[in-house]
Amino acid sequence: MTVEFPTQGPAFEWPASEQCPNCPCCFAELCQRGAARVRECVGCVRPEYRANVYGCPCSSPLKRGTAAWRAERIRATVRATECPLPACVEVVLRALARGEVAEDRQALGLLRVGGFAQDTDAGEWSVTELGQVYLDARSSLRGPASVEVVLVDRRARMAYVVVGAWHADRLVPVLLDHLTESTGLAAEELPGLWLDAEANCLAAEADDLVLTKVRVAPPLPAGFMSTDPEATVALRTVEITPAGGEQA
Repeated sequence: MTVEFPTQGPAFEWPASEQCPNCPCCFAELCQRGAARVRECVGCVRPEYRANVYGCPCSSPLKRGTAAWRAERIRATVRATECPLPACVEVVLRALARGEVAEDRQALGLLRVGGFAQDTDAGEWSVTELGQVYLDARSSLRGPASVEVVLVDRRARMAYVVVGAWHADRLVPVLLDHLTESTGLAAEELPGLWLDAEANCLAAEADDLVLTKVRVAPPLPAGFMSTDPEATVALRTVEITPAGGEQA
């Protein structure tokens, strides 16, 4: 069954079946769509249903692998590399990461608003996963990387790329919207394209790789690539089955 999620038009009846097995608030197809959207499940339904699905854990930025999770990692990395926190606030964040107690309430409040720190009812503060992403981007090596777009999955809103400086034959999932917005190109124009970016190429897993400053790479000099098929050497083989089954 295919279910549309209209934001206007005829009244939308909430399906009575196909409850999501992982949450009590949504039906399965909604969670699948929400997990692939930065706006989460709440952004995929009409206004009158948003209260029902607000905070759905299946599409949450706290769940590894969701579009919202990937977008937050990009946000934290861009903040760290292009517009760092004030020094007095970053000092507090680093103290929390070391397990120390911080008393600067103003700095703690700013970190909580930014999603970099959290507190409990008992008043205990700690750094969040996003806060650690920020700190890692501030202190870890990030450098230029050539990126080849292998394919895109429009239904899942994902692109799969190879970052040679990280691994020559492993695919890296990247938000499709991140690439289209950064390059100004449509999804169908991306496969086979070479991009320049900055990346944390010491990341252990593909999901932990964060690309920033993405742009279309300038064309290679004339004659750089051989036109002789017999002179071409296959350096790698990459295979993938897109989550949504739809390629550009």
